[in-house]
Amino acid sequence: MFVFMFKSIVLILLLMIQPMFAWAESDINSGGAQSQTIVRKDESGKVTELLMTSMDAIKLAGNLVDRGDYEHASQILTMMPETDNTAVETERWYLLAQIFQRTGDYDDAIKIYREILDERPDLAKVRYELALCYMAKEQWYRADYQLRLAMAGDDIPQRVKQQMMYYRYVARQNKRWNVWFNFGAAPDNNVNQATGGNECIMYGGYPFCHELPKPEKAIGYNLSLGGNYEFVLSDQWRWKNEANIYINMYDKHQYDDLYLSVSSGPRYIWENGDVWLAGIASRRWYGGEKYNWSAGGKLDTHYDWTRKFSTGLSLRVMQNTFDENGKFMDGETYSVAPYATYSIDSSKYLVWRGGIDRDTAGADAYADWRYGTGIGFGAELPWGFNLYLEPYFSWVKYDGPRWAVEDNAYQPVKERDFLQRYTVSLSNNKIDVLGFVPTLTFSYTSRDSNIHSREYDKFTTEFSFRQRF
Repeated sequence: MFVFMFKSIVLILLLMIQPMFAWAESDINSGGAQSQTIVRKDESGKVTELLMTSMDAIKLAGNLVDRGDYEHASQILTMMPETDNTAVETERWYLLAQIFQRTGDYDDAIKIYREILDERPDLAKVRYELALCYMAKEQWYRADYQLRLAMAGDDIPQRVKQQMMYYRYVARQNKRWNVWFNFGAAPDNNVNQATGGNECIMYGGYPFCHELPKPEKAIGYNLSLGGNYEFVLSDQWRWKNEANIYINMYDKHQYDDLYLSVSSGPRYIWENGDVWLAGIASRRWYGGEKYNWSAGGKLDTHYDWTRKFSTGLSLRVMQNTFDENGKFMDGETYSVAPYATYSIDSSKYLVWRGGIDRDTAGADAYADWRYGTGIGFGAELPWGFNLYLEPYFSWVKYDGPRWAVEDNAYQPVKERDFLQRYTVSLSNNKIDVLGFVPTLTFSYTSRDSNIHSREYDKFTTEFSFRQRF
């Protein structure tokens, strides 16, 4: 130990006089760790050598970084030959990122931190430093995302966790604007939600049958674009404005879907949460024709109960007016949508979503109650992969009957539906195109109904580009 301390002191003294170094490998091994030789040649040609293991050199570079001697720390870290020791390589790149971060080169620091997390997504300390870089660049949504995951890490000191809670409040205060943009292609094997087959009724003791619409295949191209901006009224009060556009265009244009929405209202922020009360208006076109418009209000709130657990609630009241058949379909929609998130650790999380919706209409056959629930699992995996799985189940109960076939007879039937949807989404951060990563989403949807013609099954595969956080 004394010999190593002496050698370290000697090396520091050599570094202080700004030597020129080179690395040379040695056949000597200590505890299975490969040793390296630091070689220095002064102006007179005298050569000085100092034998150290890679781990010793990493520790020394870390001490220099802590002292603010970034120049000499960088010399050691960049001249070290690459090793097969993952821990050593991770720490080396982490220290290089620290140097970039502390000298204000946040872009290079972010690049290195991301590369480390692509291989080791469980490193909460790296996520925390990445969040600090995003904060320095005023990328508040990305900072908040990384802080939320980093806070779940068990290897973070309590003092740092408290700082993270404060930084999340700072990020919440500074989320004054954001823009999102996703686009992709989605082949659909049942775009018309049809069941196919035959439907029969008995009349006079004889069956009379007709063929139901067959499922149609189509390829859709989707685009979602949105943004928000907040006017600062005080430390806690904002006036938030938001606009969204969603377009789904198919090669069979009778299924094209276009949806626009705008909302505006006051938002209040406090240390552990926020609440937004806004007016909202929307317009929808379907198959190239005007479909309906809606106007009303919403209340969105979010609260962080612990560093791992948070909940939210969205309430909406909308007045719906349809361009056709308004006499039967016009009415109101009342929605309650709670959700909860739990961070298992710094790379894995759970999301629960629920919903209760009430639609009124001029005709009871179009008025319904809808209930839904689902739980999702998300994970950032090694090699840059991101995975999200979610089953979602919903039940629909209509107020009044409609004429339909049931028990081989054409009669009034109150529709009852059960829908199940299973979604798997996979992306890879290593494939980064201007801050967007390609994402594959596979989904299966099935609707069971007491009205046979309303049942269907469909598979959808979506390829899209989504913003990386």
